[in-house]
Amino acid sequence: MPTNRLKRKNFFDRLLIKNRLIILNEDTFEEIFSFKLNIMSVFVSLSLGAIFLISITTVLIAFTPLREFIPGYSSSKLKRDATVLALKSDSLSSALKKNELYIKSIQKVLNGDLEYAKFNKDSILSSNDNTSEPVDLSPSTKENELRERVNKEEKLDAKSQKGDSKKKAR
Repeated sequence: MPTNRLKRKNFFDRLLIKNRLIILNEDTFEEIFSFKLNIMSVFVSLSLGAIFLISITTVLIAFTPLREFIPGYSSSKLKRDATVLALKSDSLSSALKKNELYIKSIQKVLNGDLEYAKFNKDSILSSNDNTSEPVDLSPSTKENELRERVNKEEKLDAKSQKGDSKKKAR
């Protein structure tokens, strides 16, 4: 146990020992500049520099058009074009359905399956409209019970607040 403590203490002591870094001119041995530093300060400065570079790179990629060069990211123009094309294809598919119904009804008339006097283009187009079934919006029994309970609680709260305000006024 004491040897581990000594090794640990020696390691931390070595991290804090002051060293001098001197840069000399090789021809004249003139000192250009020098630094006093220890291993711990070098480690901390290199770690902070790495964190700074990583954060700057992340910000550049996230908030500039550089992200378009990363696989998986698409440009905003491409997304906008895809939305416009989806809307156009949806409207074209509904127009295609209407035209198919119109052609089928004309084929019925030409085959003699339908009288000409009963044929109306507007009726064909209106038959294509998707009519939804009416939904029953009447409240259920559980919902009615809940509403009654909430109303009773609100009345009780209102009465208790009036009683509290009368006591405070006295």
